[in-house]
Amino acid sequence: MSTRRVVITGLGLLSPMGNEVESSWNNLLSGMNPVKAIQYFDTTDFDTKFAASLLPLNLRST
Repeated sequence: MSTRRVVITGLGLLSPMGNEVESSWNNLLSGMNPVKAIQYFDTTDFDTKFAASLLPLNLRST
């Protein structure tokens, strides 16, 4: 058995519930349903019209 120690120093995530830990947790607790009609592309040729898409995110450094 290994005696190495592991330390978790932070948490980050991207999810349909939010782009930060706090907002994701609060949305989960409030019962938010992230499933919505797909708006980012034309779904005419697809059977599925709904998805839990990632929220818009600005990846540019400030």
